Formats: sequence, structure tokens, C-alpha cells
Amino acid sequence: MWTSGRMSNAKNWLGLGMSLYFWGLMDLTTTVLSGTPTPQGELEALLSDKPQSHQRSKRSWVWNQFFVLEEYTGTDPLYVGKLHSDMDRGDGSIKYILSGEGAGIVFTIDDTTGDIHAIQRLDREERAQYTLRAQALDRRTGRPMEPESEFIIKIQDINDNEPKFLDGPYVATVPEMSPVGTSVIQVTATDADDPTYGNSARVVYSILQGQPYFSVDSKTGVIRTALMNMDREAKEYYEVIIQAKDMGGQLGGLAGTTTVNITLSDVNDNPPRFPQKHYQMSVLESAPISSTVGRVFAKDLDEGINAEMKYTIVDGDGADAFDISTDPNFQVGIITVKKPLSFESKKSYTLKVEGANPHLEMRFLNLGPFQDTTTVHISVEDVDEPPVFEPGFYFVEVPEDVAIGTTIQIISAKDPDVTNNSIRYSIDRSSDSGRFFYVDITTGALMTARPLDREEFSWHNITVLAMEMNNPSQVGSVPVTIKVLDVNDNAPEFPRFYEAFVCENAKAGQLIQTVSAVDQDDPRNGQHFYYSLAPEAANNPNFTIRDNQDNTARILTRRSGFRQQEQSVFYLPILIADSGQPVLSSTGTLTIQVCSCDDNGHVMSCSPEAYMLPVSLSQGALIAILACIFVLLVLVLLILSMRRHRKQPYIIDDEENIHENIVRYDDEGGGEEDTEAFDIAAMWNPREAQAGTAPKTRQDMLPEIESLSRYVPQTCAVNSTVHSYVLAKLYEADMDLWAPPFDSLQTYMFEGEGSVAGSLSSLQSATSDSEQNFDFLTDWGPRFRKLAELYGASEGPAPLW
Repeated sequence: MWTSGRMSNAKNWLGLGMSLYFWGLMDLTTTVLSGTPTPQGELEALLSDKPQSHQRSKRSWVWNQFFVLEEYTGTDPLYVGKLHSDMDRGDGSIKYILSGEGAGIVFTIDDTTGDIHAIQRLDREERAQYTLRAQALDRRTGRPMEPESEFIIKIQDINDNEPKFLDGPYVATVPEMSPVGTSVIQVTATDADDPTYGNSARVVYSILQGQPYFSVDSKTGVIRTALMNMDREAKEYYEVIIQAKDMGGQLGGLAGTTTVNITLSDVNDNPPRFPQKHYQMSVLESAPISSTVGRVFAKDLDEGINAEMKYTIVDGDGADAFDISTDPNFQVGIITVKKPLSFESKKSYTLKVEGANPHLEMRFLNLGPFQDTTTVHISVEDVDEPPVFEPGFYFVEVPEDVAIGTTIQIISAKDPDVTNNSIRYSIDRSSDSGRFFYVDITTGALMTARPLDREEFSWHNITVLAMEMNNPSQVGSVPVTIKVLDVNDNAPEFPRFYEAFVCENAKAGQLIQTVSAVDQDDPRNGQHFYYSLAPEAANNPNFTIRDNQDNTARILTRRSGFRQQEQSVFYLPILIADSGQPVLSSTGTLTIQVCSCDDNGHVMSCSPEAYMLPVSLSQGALIAILACIFVLLVLVLLILSMRRHRKQPYIIDDEENIHENIVRYDDEGGGEEDTEAFDIAAMWNPREAQAGTAPKTRQDMLPEIESLSRYVPQTCAVNSTVHSYVLAKLYEADMDLWAPPFDSLQTYMFEGEGSVAGSLSSLQSATSDSEQNFDFLTDWGPRFRKLAELYGASEGPAPLW
């Protein structure tokens, strides 16, 4: 059987004693330190003071497990143990062979003595044990003397590894103001030494940096808060250094450190406060709704959700005119316009604004209150505003037969500013491209400038502009919708050309056509048409008409026996009248052809040629005859023309000499006849112009309508009769297709009180020499000498005429 050798030196006995010291409970039958088997009795004698008994039972050796210290630094190979076979007599006849893990590389064996040595430095942290196999052979024959046996060499640990924090450095967060003992984070150090042997892997934690704010549990590595009321706003970041030391923290143990970066997270422990108790702001009265007036800010030392702010207007006279909202990015209160402002109505407002934290923590309510207020004064600044119309929309109904120049609506606007500037009215011509309307520049009277036709335009949507006299850039506008009401001004008529057929064999009372009518008018009670034969055909013996009372009529035959040879076509005039006021009517003609039909009434032929031409004469022959006649006529005309040219003389008569046809005249003009182009008397008495017959046609061009009353005073512009007459004359000139290609329209204005042109009369004119000096007329020649004497400067009093 296999056995091991005894320990041969004191070193191994000392190692055995140390092993027994640390492992008192280990089985003493196992070699602990050197790997050499130790008798059970000898171990008991070493551990006991009792005398060793010489009588003991023989026991087997446990040899298949060896121990060797790691990290041996000696120069000689490290002795591990000895292998021995019971068959070895010490004569060298047995050869020991070692195989398995590390054989020949890490471990060697003396093949004669069986001594095992380690030839390399061993590290338990790299490999804790090796499994090898031993073989005893007959040196001479090479035959195995013992069965191959397996044994283990264990590497015994020493304290050669310091603790390490594999997860470090650490980052942790703890709420500020946390109670003492609040857990922050747990750190863990790992020691690569054998935790089952001695204290090499027994780690103890301590804090090197971070006191007095934090502490660490020496056994678990849990870091806790150690100071009350740690304030994030005072100090937010902490760097804590933790040490882990093995050997239970005893002297000589190895140590490792790690860093823990601890951040105090925010809690809502700071109430908001306005740095200003009064804010002064200003806003233009023209500021649109939702425009920004200004910003207020309640400062909060907290952050994140704890610094969120909600601003509200809690008091003041501007709560209905202004609104406030919170900017989520910067937590400021934005004051905006809630409704239109007016400097003329109210010049200033006062707001009481509150800023409060919406997210509160109950344990910090004693640090409150968590809201604050401030006062905001807002001044409204005046701006020059455009005129404002009252009302803001006009709807006008006007009949389509309204006379030109009729006032249909008074448009009113005013300057909202305190200055209350004068207003001038006009029409946006892009909304009235047809120029159907005209507005008085000073009164805002909206009048018709052209005839209205509902059937052409039933609605007009125009825009009237109001401009400040002193600031033309300020322009207001108002939409005006004009509905043209229908009047009965269109007579009914046939919708298409009617053509009917009557058979030669038709009988009296037979229906040949049903007719209907259309009318462009649109009466409220609907259309109703009346049909009858025209007066000139009232006693027509051939046809008659029957009104169906449903806006249609039937055309019936009054007799029978129609013949194409006698008359092939009949024209029947039909009178159509509507039910409007006044009643309008028109005459439509129904064309009726006489046709030959079969017994069933089907038309066979409506051409009378077969009855008019001889039987032996074909249609082609008739065309040839007519062509010959046409050629003869052409020849005759050519002959007559040539004879006429032959008789005409080629010498021009002296009386017709063009050089003697020059007309010379010296006329100073027609005098009063030249004024007939425009009846100026009608301007001063418009009633006579309206009472007469149709006005005279103007032979000049259309002027600008807007210039007619640009400088007319308020008192004169009210006279709508003059406006109506001018607009009517203007429309006549516009519609006159034969007007000359130049503008000769004369504009006559009133000269009454308040005219900006002043008086054009010589009455009340200045008569001093400085203002009336006509001496320059003497330089114009003898013809103006008399005028110079009459109007020149003189020392005597001026004559009166």
C-alpha cells in the first residue's frame, strides 16, 4: 500500500502546530500543512499534556492529501511531501513516477526516494489545488509494483491580497434635510484571499473622509447620514472616502479605499419670494389680445418640481383686462392682454399677483407660507388709432330701379382718439370695380353711381374706407353688403326657337305645339304667365291658343284642309304677359310648317318642290338653268361698266382744281353757342334739369368721381340733389361711345360760405396799390394802354362800377 514519510524537521512540525491553532476542529488524521502524513497518536501527544500511552491500536496513514504554502520566495525548491510504497526496501529497486496537473512543470518527484518538491511560485488565487497521480514501477522490469493512485495538493492561503471595491467609485443621492441614520448606499469590498482560512478575507469598513456628515457600518458597508438638517442650498455635493481593511482591521492587515460621490437631492423647503414688491409696466392701447405686457418672477431656491410656480391675479382693477400665465421653462409669470384696451376709456390698471408652489411637502409647511404677492402697475399709452365704424357691418336693400345718385345709406365713422380728427370717406375700388356706388367724402352718404340690375348682379359687397384728415395713414374700413331687390323690368319670352308641324290632313282642334316662357325677374309670389294671340293675329282663321294656367299654352288648329301648294309656312305671333307690376309682355313667333303625313300622322315630307316643279324637269336641270342666267347677268354688267368709263373725260375741270378749294376764315368763336356743350343753368336749378326731357349727351370724357366733392363744405354736401345730377351727367358721359378722346368736363363748385377756394368775385377785394397794380399792362402795347389807364395805379379814388 501507499504511505507517506514522517516529518523530518522542526519546520514542518511548527507548520502543523499553526494549522492546528487555526483549525482546531479539523480531523487530526489529515496532514494539514506540509502534506506529509502524521500518525494519529503523535498528533494527540503534541496536543495533550498527558503522558503518551505505549499501547495503541494500529491505524492506517492518510497520505492522499498534501498542503503547501503559497507565495514561497526561497531559492530552493519547496518540499511538499514524500511518497512511499510498502514494497520499497530502500535498495533503489522502486522507481516513482508523478503525472497529472502540473507534474514536471510545477511539481517534481525524486524517482528513488519519492520526495515531492514545488519548483514554481504558487498562487492560491490563481489555482487553489492540483490533482496528481503516483505510480511505483520495478526499476529493472518496468512493471507496476502498486496500482496507480490519485492524490491532491492544496495551496494554503496567506494574506497577500488587499480588499478591492469592484463597483467603485460610487454615486449616490439622498434627500436634503434627511434624518440622522438615513441609508444612503451600501459599498462592498472583495478580498481574494481564502475566507475559510484565518482572517485574511475578513473585511472591516471605516470612513476616511466625509465626517461628520456621513458614517459607515464597519461590517455591512452601509453609508448613512450622520448630521441633521443638511441643506442642499448650502452644500449640494459631498465626496466620501471609505476604507476596507482585512485581518479584521488588525494591525498588519491590508486595506483598500473607494470614493463615494453623494449628492443632496432637493426638497421643497424654501418658499418663493418676489424680489420686487412693486412692478411698473406700460402697454400700447393698440396691443393685440394675447400680446405680452411684462414678466414677474418669484425667486425660489429649490429646483425642479419643487421650484415650479403658479401665478394668479388675486386682486386689482385689471383682472378683466389682463391675464397671467407661467413660463414652464423659466418659471416666470407672463402678463398678457386679455381684451382690447382704450387709452380714452382707462389710462392705468393695478394688479395684485400671487406666486405659489403647487407641490408642497407636509413636513416643511412650518417653513412657509409657500406663496408671495406683488403689485403690478400698468400704464396704457395712447396711439393714433384709425377711425372706427359704428356699426361694424352694414346691410342695405335697394330696388334695382333706384335712380342714379340716390342715397341708400349713411356710413358713419369716428376717430376714437381724444383729438377726434375729421374723417374723409371713400370706397375701396377693388371691392367695387364696376363703380356702381359713390360715397360722399365728408358725410359718408352712400349713393348709386350707375344703374343697378338684379339680373346681372344681385349682391354687391363693397368696402368703405374712413381716413383721418390729419393722418392719412390711419384708415379704417367697414364691409357693406348691398342686396338688389327685384322689380318687374324684364318681359317674359320664349326660352328657345319654337318650330311646329301641321299635317295636311290635320283636323280642327288638333294640338300641334305646347309652348312655355321664361322671365329673368324673380317675384316673391312666383311667376305666372298669360298667353294669347297677338292683336294682329287675334282673328287668325288657322290656329288658336289655349292657356293651360300652369305657365304653358297649347297651340291648336282652327280648321282642316291645309295644303303645301297654297302655303307651306305659317308664322303665328303669340303675346306673353307676366303678373308683375307693371305688367310686361313680349311677342314670340311660332313657325309652323305644313307637311304631308301618312294616315297615322307621321310626317313624310315638308318640302313643296315636288308640287312646284314639272314632272319632266329634275332638280339638277333647274340648277343648271339658274347658273346660265347668272352668267348672262354678269356679262351684261361688265359691258355697261366699260361703256361708262369710256365716256368719262380724263382732264380735270378748272372748277375742281384742288388748289383753289382752300377755305379762309377769321372767326372769333360762336359766343354763347359754345356754352351749349354744358347747361350750366341746370347746375344752379337742378329741378329744371330733372323736369325736362332726356338730358343732352355729353361729348367729353369721364372725370374722377372722387374730385367732385373733395373740398365741398359740410353744409353744401348735404344737398343730394346736386350730387344726383352730377352723377347722372357723369354716367351719361361714361356711356357715350362717341365722346371725343379728351377730357373737357367742366366741374362747377359752390362758392358759398366756407369755401376753401374763397370768393372769386371782385367785390370786397382789396383796392390798395400794393395789392392791385396793373402798370405792367403798359408794356403790352397800344391795345392794352386803355386797360392800364383804368386799372393802373392812380392817386385819386378808384371808380365804382
